[in-house]
Amino acid sequence: MGRITRRSFVAGTAGALSGLVTAGGATAVDRDGTLERAVREVAGRRHRREFRGVWLASVANRDWPSRAGLTAEAQRAELLAHLDKAVERRLNAVVFQVRPTADALWPSPYEPWSQWLTGTQGQDPGWDPLGTAVEEAHRRGLELHAWFNPYRVANHTDPSRLVPTHPARLHPGWVVPYGGKLYYNPGLPEVRRFVEDAMLDAVRRYAVDGVHWDDYFYPYPVAGQSFDDDEAYARHGSAFPDRDAWRRDNIDLLVRETAARLKELRPQLRFGVSPFGVWRNRASDPRGSATTAGVQTYDDLHADTRAWVRAGLIDYICPQLYWNIGLAAADYAVLVPWWDEVTRGTGVDLYIGEALYKAGDPAQPAAWQDPAELSRHLTLAGRYAAVRGHCFFAAKEVTEDRVGAMARVVADHYQARSR
Repeated sequence: MGRITRRSFVAGTAGALSGLVTAGGATAVDRDGTLERAVREVAGRRHRREFRGVWLASVANRDWPSRAGLTAEAQRAELLAHLDKAVERRLNAVVFQVRPTADALWPSPYEPWSQWLTGTQGQDPGWDPLGTAVEEAHRRGLELHAWFNPYRVANHTDPSRLVPTHPARLHPGWVVPYGGKLYYNPGLPEVRRFVEDAMLDAVRRYAVDGVHWDDYFYPYPVAGQSFDDDEAYARHGSAFPDRDAWRRDNIDLLVRETAARLKELRPQLRFGVSPFGVWRNRASDPRGSATTAGVQTYDDLHADTRAWVRAGLIDYICPQLYWNIGLAAADYAVLVPWWDEVTRGTGVDLYIGEALYKAGDPAQPAAWQDPAELSRHLTLAGRYAAVRGHCFFAAKEVTEDRVGAMARVVADHYQARSR
């Protein structure tokens, strides 16, 4: 289908959906299935094309909004500018972080408005960022994937700084302080059900094209500290050989249950995960990659991402291969074929997460000072049939493009708009 036809279809779909959205951004009851049919039709067209995505991070005002406390008009203008830049760079998907720290960028009945909007957690920003993002992305022919962080509660360890009605304050037993942050405890079934409910609320309300998780499951290890889940393990872990196996099962359950609920709620919606790029080093497991990474997703984050792919629990996986070609510990040229082999024949699409943020950063190795490094990544990945696209971290760098690395990618690989 040509560009004009696709854009005409998306515009028409946006118009059809507008009648299903209330002033507050919530969808009306989908009694006749209009919302589901529209999403199914869009998904059927979109998942076959090359994925050209960008992450739009809201946590700590990383990409958007540029700072907390902007007016609603200024926030909206910045958001639309990011969408316009994605179109200009010939991308076709925006992965929008809508639940950065157990909060919401939509009027959620489960969690408070995000502090990254107004500077005050729980304060209504006066508009609906997620509803606007979905509508305006579709108007531009962009997919909008809703990006959630399941377990992170706060970037500090003081529950009293959370709004009094925050679930983490109402249920203090759900929360574990670790590494200077607060987390929900993945080992509690009631926590797992709550975070699923909180995330799926957005899926019920909006015609998002995907549900997206990044690399945070159990937290990254912090030297000299332990994640205190002793009580939960004593209560729920007796059937497992050790705590690590129990923790992995907790994350497996989150994936399985979310996948099942998404298929029931919106069968054609895409469910994807963007994990840390190394599942296991070969020294730990002969099925692992020829790497010597200091973190292994399976062992340290208790996320068996390879198993999720092999079981077909997710629709796409987007490993964060944030290393240059030739890096000894984790070579991009080693990891792309490893993930290609993992995904081949599974029906799970493989997208590669790209470290645009490293391009031109003086703190990075010499390879990242070359504007052509990122373009070489896409050239290399193009040799592998399972690779169906790329996602760039992140939106701020897509706009700033310090050394022209993104412009080089567009010139070398995105001369034509995606179909």
